Parts: sequence; structure tokens; C-alpha cells
Amino acid sequence: MSTLEIRDLHVSVETKEGPKPILRGVDLTIGSGEIHAIMGPNGSGKSTLAYSLAGHPKYEVTSGTVTLDGEDVLAMTVDERARAGLFLAMQYPVEVPGVSVSNFLRTAKTAIDGEPPALRTWVKDVKSAMANLRMDSTFAERSVNEGFSGGEKKRHEILQLELLKPRFAVLDETDSGLDVDALRIVSEGVNRAHEATDLGVLLITHYTRILRYIKPDFVHVFVDGRVAEEGGPELAERLENEGYDRFLPAGTVA
Repeated sequence: MSTLEIRDLHVSVETKEGPKPILRGVDLTIGSGEIHAIMGPNGSGKSTLAYSLAGHPKYEVTSGTVTLDGEDVLAMTVDERARAGLFLAMQYPVEVPGVSVSNFLRTAKTAIDGEPPALRTWVKDVKSAMANLRMDSTFAERSVNEGFSGGEKKRHEILQLELLKPRFAVLDETDSGLDVDALRIVSEGVNRAHEATDLGVLLITHYTRILRYIKPDFVHVFVDGRVAEEGGPELAERLENEGYDRFLPAGTVA
């Protein structure tokens, strides 16, 4: 049983006017096998949380702690966080020209495990995972995300998730830009990873549609850089029906 603990996390981002506070005291505890959905209006700090956990240099943690089984995550470099078992699926995956998907995946697996995977088993695992995600085998030889559609990029993110087997996955608006079929296929991939490895999931989303496929144990509402309300799956349904108006000052548009 692993635990990712976030305590009183404050994060700022540098702007032309100086540091701007984004997160204002976030507390979350995610255990192995748990699925936590984070919802909230635009600009509430959801993606800031994701990138701060991953170690993006743009975001400065000004106070608070993040620990993974008692180890200080904030003291780790980006690659150390990945090796410790943290995974980030980005809202806008970047292109890496000149690096094939197959080489990228095997290099990442080797870096995380400390040794290269057995080639025969690895090739079989990659082919099986790609088939489950409805990815043509030719994708393995294409440059990472170069010329990929939005849906293809998201499938590639989940392909990494299934093959690298992290302990905790932060999925930043993985449903963004997906059509109905791609949403179902991507969600099935997340569920497979969750079931196969007791993966802990932090799922960031605006909408409840992905929660029809990936069932959350807990739902947290982010407003103005804080957790404004917490509950179970029923909270997501209430948000679908009512929106975020009751959390916002009068006259504010979400």
C-alpha cells in the first residue's frame, strides 16, 4: 500500500508583474488503488497541481509538502520522481522529432527499472498494449507525437501508462479533445492499468463524461487554488447539474 500525501501546498507562477499565487493550501491524500477526480472552473489551479507534482520549473512551491511513502517528492528531480513511481499524462503532449515511439518507450522503461526489459517480452507487451488502444503498429516507428492527432497523442500517453507501470498517475484533462470512441478506448486503458497494478489515479477534468467510464472513489472541487468541497461520485453528478456557481462570488462567470 503506497500513499501520496499533499499537505498545505502553496504554489506560485512567475508573471511580468511578479510571482502570482495559484495554489493556496491544498491538502490531498491518495492511496494505492484509489481514483480521485479533481474538478473545478477554469483557472482554479487544477493543472498547476499536476505540473507542480511532476516538477515543472515554471511552478514554484512556496510552502507545503508532498511525500510518497514518506519520501520528499519536492526534493526530487523530475526523473527521480518518475523513478519513484509518479506519472503525468499531459493535457497537451509535446512532440519529440527524431525519437521513435518504440525507442522512447524502451528508454523510459530502462530508466525507471534500472535495466532494459527483456526484448522478446517487451515487444510482445508493446504490441498487445497498442492493439488494446486501437493503435496501428506503424505508430511504433513514428516520431513521438509528431503529426499525431489529439486523440492519438492521448492514446500514446495511456500506452506509456500501461507499459511503465507507475504507482500514481496524474491525468491532466486526458479527456480534452477526444471524440466518443477515443474517450472510451482511453478510459479502458486507464482502467486496465488501475486493475493490473493497483494504480492510484488523480484525474483532472472539467466534465463528468469521463467519469462514466473511470469511476472515482472521491471527488474534489477546486476553487481559487483550494479544495472547496469533497465527496463521492454523487458530487460529480451534482456539479453536472448545477455547475460551479455556488462556489463563486456573485457576478463571477466560471
